[in-house]
Amino acid sequence: MTDHGISGASAPGPRNRAASLRRPGTAAAGLLLLLTLTAAAAPGAAAGGHGTRPSPRASAASPDTGTARRVPVGGALLGRRGVVVNYPARRARKLPNVRASAWVVADASTGQVLAAKNAHRWYRPASTLKVLTAITLMPRLDPHLKVRATGWAAGMEPSKVGLVKGRRYRVTDLFRALLLISANDAAVSLAQASGSYQTAIAMMNAEARHLQAGDTVAKTPNGLDARGQHVSAYDEALFDRQALSIPLFMRIEKLRVTRFPLRRHHSVKLWNQNTMLQTFRGDLGGKIGWTTPAGATFNGWARRGGHTLVVTLLHCPSLTELRSAAKLLSWGFTMDGRVKPVGRLVSPLPAGTAHARQDGKARRVTAGMSARGSLAGTVAIGAGSLVAAGALGGGLTVALRRRRAGSRPAP
Repeated sequence: MTDHGISGASAPGPRNRAASLRRPGTAAAGLLLLLTLTAAAAPGAAAGGHGTRPSPRASAASPDTGTARRVPVGGALLGRRGVVVNYPARRARKLPNVRASAWVVADASTGQVLAAKNAHRWYRPASTLKVLTAITLMPRLDPHLKVRATGWAAGMEPSKVGLVKGRRYRVTDLFRALLLISANDAAVSLAQASGSYQTAIAMMNAEARHLQAGDTVAKTPNGLDARGQHVSAYDEALFDRQALSIPLFMRIEKLRVTRFPLRRHHSVKLWNQNTMLQTFRGDLGGKIGWTTPAGATFNGWARRGGHTLVVTLLHCPSLTELRSAAKLLSWGFTMDGRVKPVGRLVSPLPAGTAHARQDGKARRVTAGMSARGSLAGTVAIGAGSLVAAGALGGGLTVALRRRRAGSRPAP
């Protein structure tokens, strides 16, 4: 299929350089503006066109400069366009046909990237960005901390658990809503629980740098489309591997259903959107995303025979992501150890290297700490309302799964 990355009039593009320059005096200003507009009109200067905007670290230096060619993080092959795979000389199982603009399948234990497509090209993440939100905030927030709902998250659409203004919710329950039903109100609430919304965004971007995920720029905690926000399939594989090291994250991912205490003496059921837990042998969890510009996106984990694989897909046709993930994982389990890897998942940087935990914004938030009184046991967060609920057993069942008729993946 045609690649559709961060490009075109509707996609986030680079800011006009003229907008960031201070105004010089009269004649100089006119000359500067003329030069800027001329450069912007030149071929390749604009954000338009149909190719995906390349990552700086996956780009080669200009041959005119004499500068050495940059090697993409994880290996040179991962900087290539299209599918990259090193089949063995015999008994090779061909890769399945997957309708996604970018994907990666890798062994999380060894770090070997078994095959990939457009691994370092930039795409919108949709709700798969919530994986980065969770791995950033889980180690920092006290799971027993209760936060009070205010009005901010009330406008979060379309997926929400339905936080009630003035009610207090445990951080752990908010993470369950975030990962199981992709609750956008829970994402904003957790971000605010870090001290402020902008603090959480800074922490997410610092965590991405720590993991060497240089293709990632986070602008929101829930993955809703925002100008300048993008990820790569390779970066999301790094997030997935990090998630495996966080017990709470993986425990939540394995839940098929749980209850969320929406009001006093009243809870709702949350059903896991990832139906591969029921249909794919060895599935450990998965995060689904979708917006109109991003298309369908998916991050998944599975384990068979002592091997743990991660798979990431970006910009898929709607309702194809689970079946595509299942095909890639099945291929990966068959060929793991038989194909020569096309790259590797790099290790995180040392703890003291540009990591969010080293600055004051990333301190662990506990019930006993106070920041000018805003974090003394209760943190202000946003509120929302139920989108989909049905009566069940005296409570409500929140069923925010998209209908996937005929799309259940086979093992």
